[in-house]
Amino acid sequence: MKAHWTDELVKMDACAEAVEWARTQPSLARAWRVCPRGDWMLWLAEKRHVDRKRLTWVACQCARTALRYVPDGEARPLRCIEVTEAWTRGEATLDEVRAAGAAAWAAGAAWAAWAAGAAAWAARAARDAAGAARAAAGAARAAAGAAAGAAGAAAGAAAWAARDAAGAARDASLAESARIVRREWPTVASLTGGGE
Repeated sequence: MKAHWTDELVKMDACAEAVEWARTQPSLARAWRVCPRGDWMLWLAEKRHVDRKRLTWVACQCARTALRYVPDGEARPLRCIEVTEAWTRGEATLDEVRAAGAAAWAAGAAWAAWAAGAAAWAARAARDAAGAARAAAGAARAAAGAAAGAAGAAAGAAAWAARDAAGAARDASLAESARIVRREWPTVASLTGGGE
């Protein structure tokens, strides 16, 4: 039996739902162009080893789409996203990201705290890598994995925040995240500059 291009997704431990959808596509390039879910795309971007700060920044843009579900006057989720974005530019410390995440958590915005916490984990792993030259390669891999957590959390935030809304709202949020991801990486090849 001939291998399908999605066998590689299975080897990377992609979720069953993503693999099932991908099997309907003739190629990875086509799947990227029409993918309806930003969280799946960010997962693949992490697997392709894109820069963790860039990945986290894009994930924050996806998380911003969920702010419409935050009650009026509640600023802590937005602050959490802003501090995480500042971290991606080197303008915030890990402690600031943690504090903003804790505040968002206290506000009942668990999704924002989760994203900020995962970004903080990525930053800590990167800092630890700098302090241990011998283990830098392994720590860098750990940091990339942590960034995937941040990206996945933030990318899924819109869908999670809309969990009580109709399925159409969830799908629309995921599709909006997919458009955000495609603005940053128009093709799957642009993730690494490699082939498809």
